[in-house]
Amino acid sequence: MAKQRVVVGLSGGVDSAVTAHLLKQQGYEVIGIFMKNWEDDDRPAGSGDDDPGYCTSNVDFVDAAAVADVLGIEIEHVNFAAEYKDRVFAEFLREYAAGRTPNPDVLCNAEIKFKAFLDHAMRLGAEMIATGHYARVRLNDKTGKHELLKGLDPSKDQSYFLHRLNQAQLARTLFPVGELHKTEVRRIAAGIGLPNAKKKDSTGICFIGERPFREFLNRYISHEPGPIKDANGRTIGQHVGLSFYTLGQRQGLGIGGIKARGAQKGGGEHAPWFVARKDLAHNTLWVVQGHDHPWLLSRTLDAADASWTAGTPPAPGACAAKTRYRQADAAGTLAGGAAGTFSLTFAEAQWAVTPGQSAVVYDGEVCLGGGVIAGSQP
Repeated sequence: MAKQRVVVGLSGGVDSAVTAHLLKQQGYEVIGIFMKNWEDDDRPAGSGDDDPGYCTSNVDFVDAAAVADVLGIEIEHVNFAAEYKDRVFAEFLREYAAGRTPNPDVLCNAEIKFKAFLDHAMRLGAEMIATGHYARVRLNDKTGKHELLKGLDPSKDQSYFLHRLNQAQLARTLFPVGELHKTEVRRIAAGIGLPNAKKKDSTGICFIGERPFREFLNRYISHEPGPIKDANGRTIGQHVGLSFYTLGQRQGLGIGGIKARGAQKGGGEHAPWFVARKDLAHNTLWVVQGHDHPWLLSRTLDAADASWTAGTPPAPGACAAKTRYRQADAAGTLAGGAAGTFSLTFAEAQWAVTPGQSAVVYDGEVCLGGGVIAGSQP
């Protein structure tokens, strides 16, 4: 009997490498695919031909090929840069230009890793695809639906970034390392002699990499300086363009030495400043002093562009949710809205709820889906 063919997205990192190893151990026919999602034409000024630039895809492909060699599997290099630019990067720029703070990792998973990549894998005759994400998929026998579950390692769970996956995608996806803790993944990698067993986890998104974010965005988005005002309406500085700031931002405001005038709820006169509001109509950045200033706290949010893993919205009522990745689930209540929208009301106020980011809804360990934050209220 022919083995089931699984195509694994090999990124050059340890998680996808161990994913391929585990699937091979389980008896699958494993093929590796390296996805190039950004062209290496965006180099820092003055870099030479031997400088890989900020995007390390060349280095990562060498690592992925070395892994494939050790595991004894084929690897194919596939360029999805055009799809990425059209489906992910263009939306990323639109959101920033509109004053929001998008999460390109969420869009990349929905549009590239589990759409363009999945389509390519099916053309290769694969029954399934697999990635090194820390999440799990389970078929619910009662409903007949595939559920997206949190990864077993709570410090690495990536279901937040995968919440837009649908039933067709979940039915064809395997997440082997979602059943493991990161320490175990590294132990397995070292035990079988993988060359990237100790490779650092990647951070950020490829097209920005390690460069200053403002410098990168400056190339693509027009910007106009304007006033920075405090909660009393006093102009205390000048911003370089609203797109370059996000709610809750503390660093890079250029107003560190300025003291508040009068009482500021949530912090004393020496408390740090935080971005609290962005007024596009008046090109004004509003800042407040103190982490717990009321302007930074929201009990209710509205979300649009909803996507539910079951294909239909969950029933309104008690739920858990998070408004950013590095955050514990917060108890709240889900309410439906017009088509594709919903609202969440939290038991405790949430900090710096940011338009453009994702609000993701959970029922215990099950990720139900979510949407893009449109706004919030105290």
